[in-house]
Amino acid sequence: MVAAAAASALVVAAAPASAAPTKQPNTPNAAAVAKAVRAGNLAATHGVRHNCQTQLRGRLVNLGCDLLTVTTSKGSATPMTTATPTGYGPGDLAKAYFLPAPTVGPTSTESIVAVGAYPNLEADLGTYRSYYGLSACTVANGCLKIVDYHGGPALAPDSSLASVEESYATETALDVDMASAGCPTCHITVVQIPMSLLKLLEAATLQLPGALADDFGTAVKEAATLGAKSVSMSYGLPPGLQASYIGAGAPAIALHHKGMAVVASSGDGGYAGNTQIWPQQLPWVTSAGGTTLTTTDGGQTFTQKAWGGTFTNSQGTTSFVGAGSGCATNLAAAVGQSAAASANCAGHRATSDVSADADPYTGVSVYDTYTPDSGTGGGWLTVGGTSAASPFIAALYTRGGALSSVEGPNTMYSAPAGSITDIVGGSNAQNGATDCSAHVALCTGVAGWDGPTGVGAPHGLGAFS
Repeated sequence: MVAAAAASALVVAAAPASAAPTKQPNTPNAAAVAKAVRAGNLAATHGVRHNCQTQLRGRLVNLGCDLLTVTTSKGSATPMTTATPTGYGPGDLAKAYFLPAPTVGPTSTESIVAVGAYPNLEADLGTYRSYYGLSACTVANGCLKIVDYHGGPALAPDSSLASVEESYATETALDVDMASAGCPTCHITVVQIPMSLLKLLEAATLQLPGALADDFGTAVKEAATLGAKSVSMSYGLPPGLQASYIGAGAPAIALHHKGMAVVASSGDGGYAGNTQIWPQQLPWVTSAGGTTLTTTDGGQTFTQKAWGGTFTNSQGTTSFVGAGSGCATNLAAAVGQSAAASANCAGHRATSDVSADADPYTGVSVYDTYTPDSGTGGGWLTVGGTSAASPFIAALYTRGGALSSVEGPNTMYSAPAGSITDIVGGSNAQNGATDCSAHVALCTGVAGWDGPTGVGAPHGLGAFS
């Protein structure tokens, strides 16, 4: 699949292969890393990599997932793997967002739209849940279901696309782990879209993402058929030459489900002006933004700000990452979006709507052992991006249960007082408020609605129940 980089543009260019990862575990002091994650100073010693930028037939291709993984050192491309978790786990997130005990909640279903095969999914999810003391979620006990986007059997691995499947597996691992953290009692259905090299290259070279968007629409409709109460998509497609089709045509209509929360990542390229990725730009999809989440007192209190910052990649190039935001000027305001929020976009769709931790330097722990390309064996990773926020927010929708009136983000804008924490501070623009000077709320954490964090972050389940 294809997606947004800093300017929500597809990245396809001739490039040398990145450094090969080393065998895990490759971090000697997990406790020190965990402390740095919580203090928010991991960037001093470690880098991040875009998991969904990979070599494919001699080209560097952005595959579309909004996922960033912490690396072994600054400027390194090698994912940091550890024998024990270093990022936030379910207990941390429950404290940060004032959630009930892990045994409290329904058995309703959250659906994850995934891409590609991931044969280790059930086992890896089992390791994550077991480590954190969550109940087992397996195919046998009916908690976990894995199907293709037509409801058929789970996808089989494709050795010719090993590097792509390895990248997508980390995304899927993040999705199901965050679904587990947000609603430990909920069931999880993973709907897998097969990887199509033809569709990917068509979108990349011809700026025609319509066929890929159609696949996502098919997957969401299958999730609805299977009884999902919420759907999460941690992917984003640049509209290219088909903005009208994916914004108002069949793919857009396929994602419109009143009574089922449809959530998508706002992107990891920071403030993107009037170029917004699909599907989070759709008025009936909840756009999940991102925060930087820190704690300095052993996890008793947490602080959040809008996520945005720079990192240096393995080629020595400095890049800016942050929660996506901006205006979809070809679309109407989101369902239920306040006039004050949409006024930042002259009455059009303004993103995002609601947010959760997305900064990889204050990232979450993910367990993933599917490494058919690198052969590292995988393990515990520390991961961020709005890919973390989307499935977590979707899980809260499912856990809260009040979905009959949900249509896109409408209930977020009418949430009861005290059920949302307003996020003030931080920016998702490289030059701060000057990058969106006409409407500073589009790229800066301000009182009330703002682009990087929407109406804010959840405070308990009041906004979802």
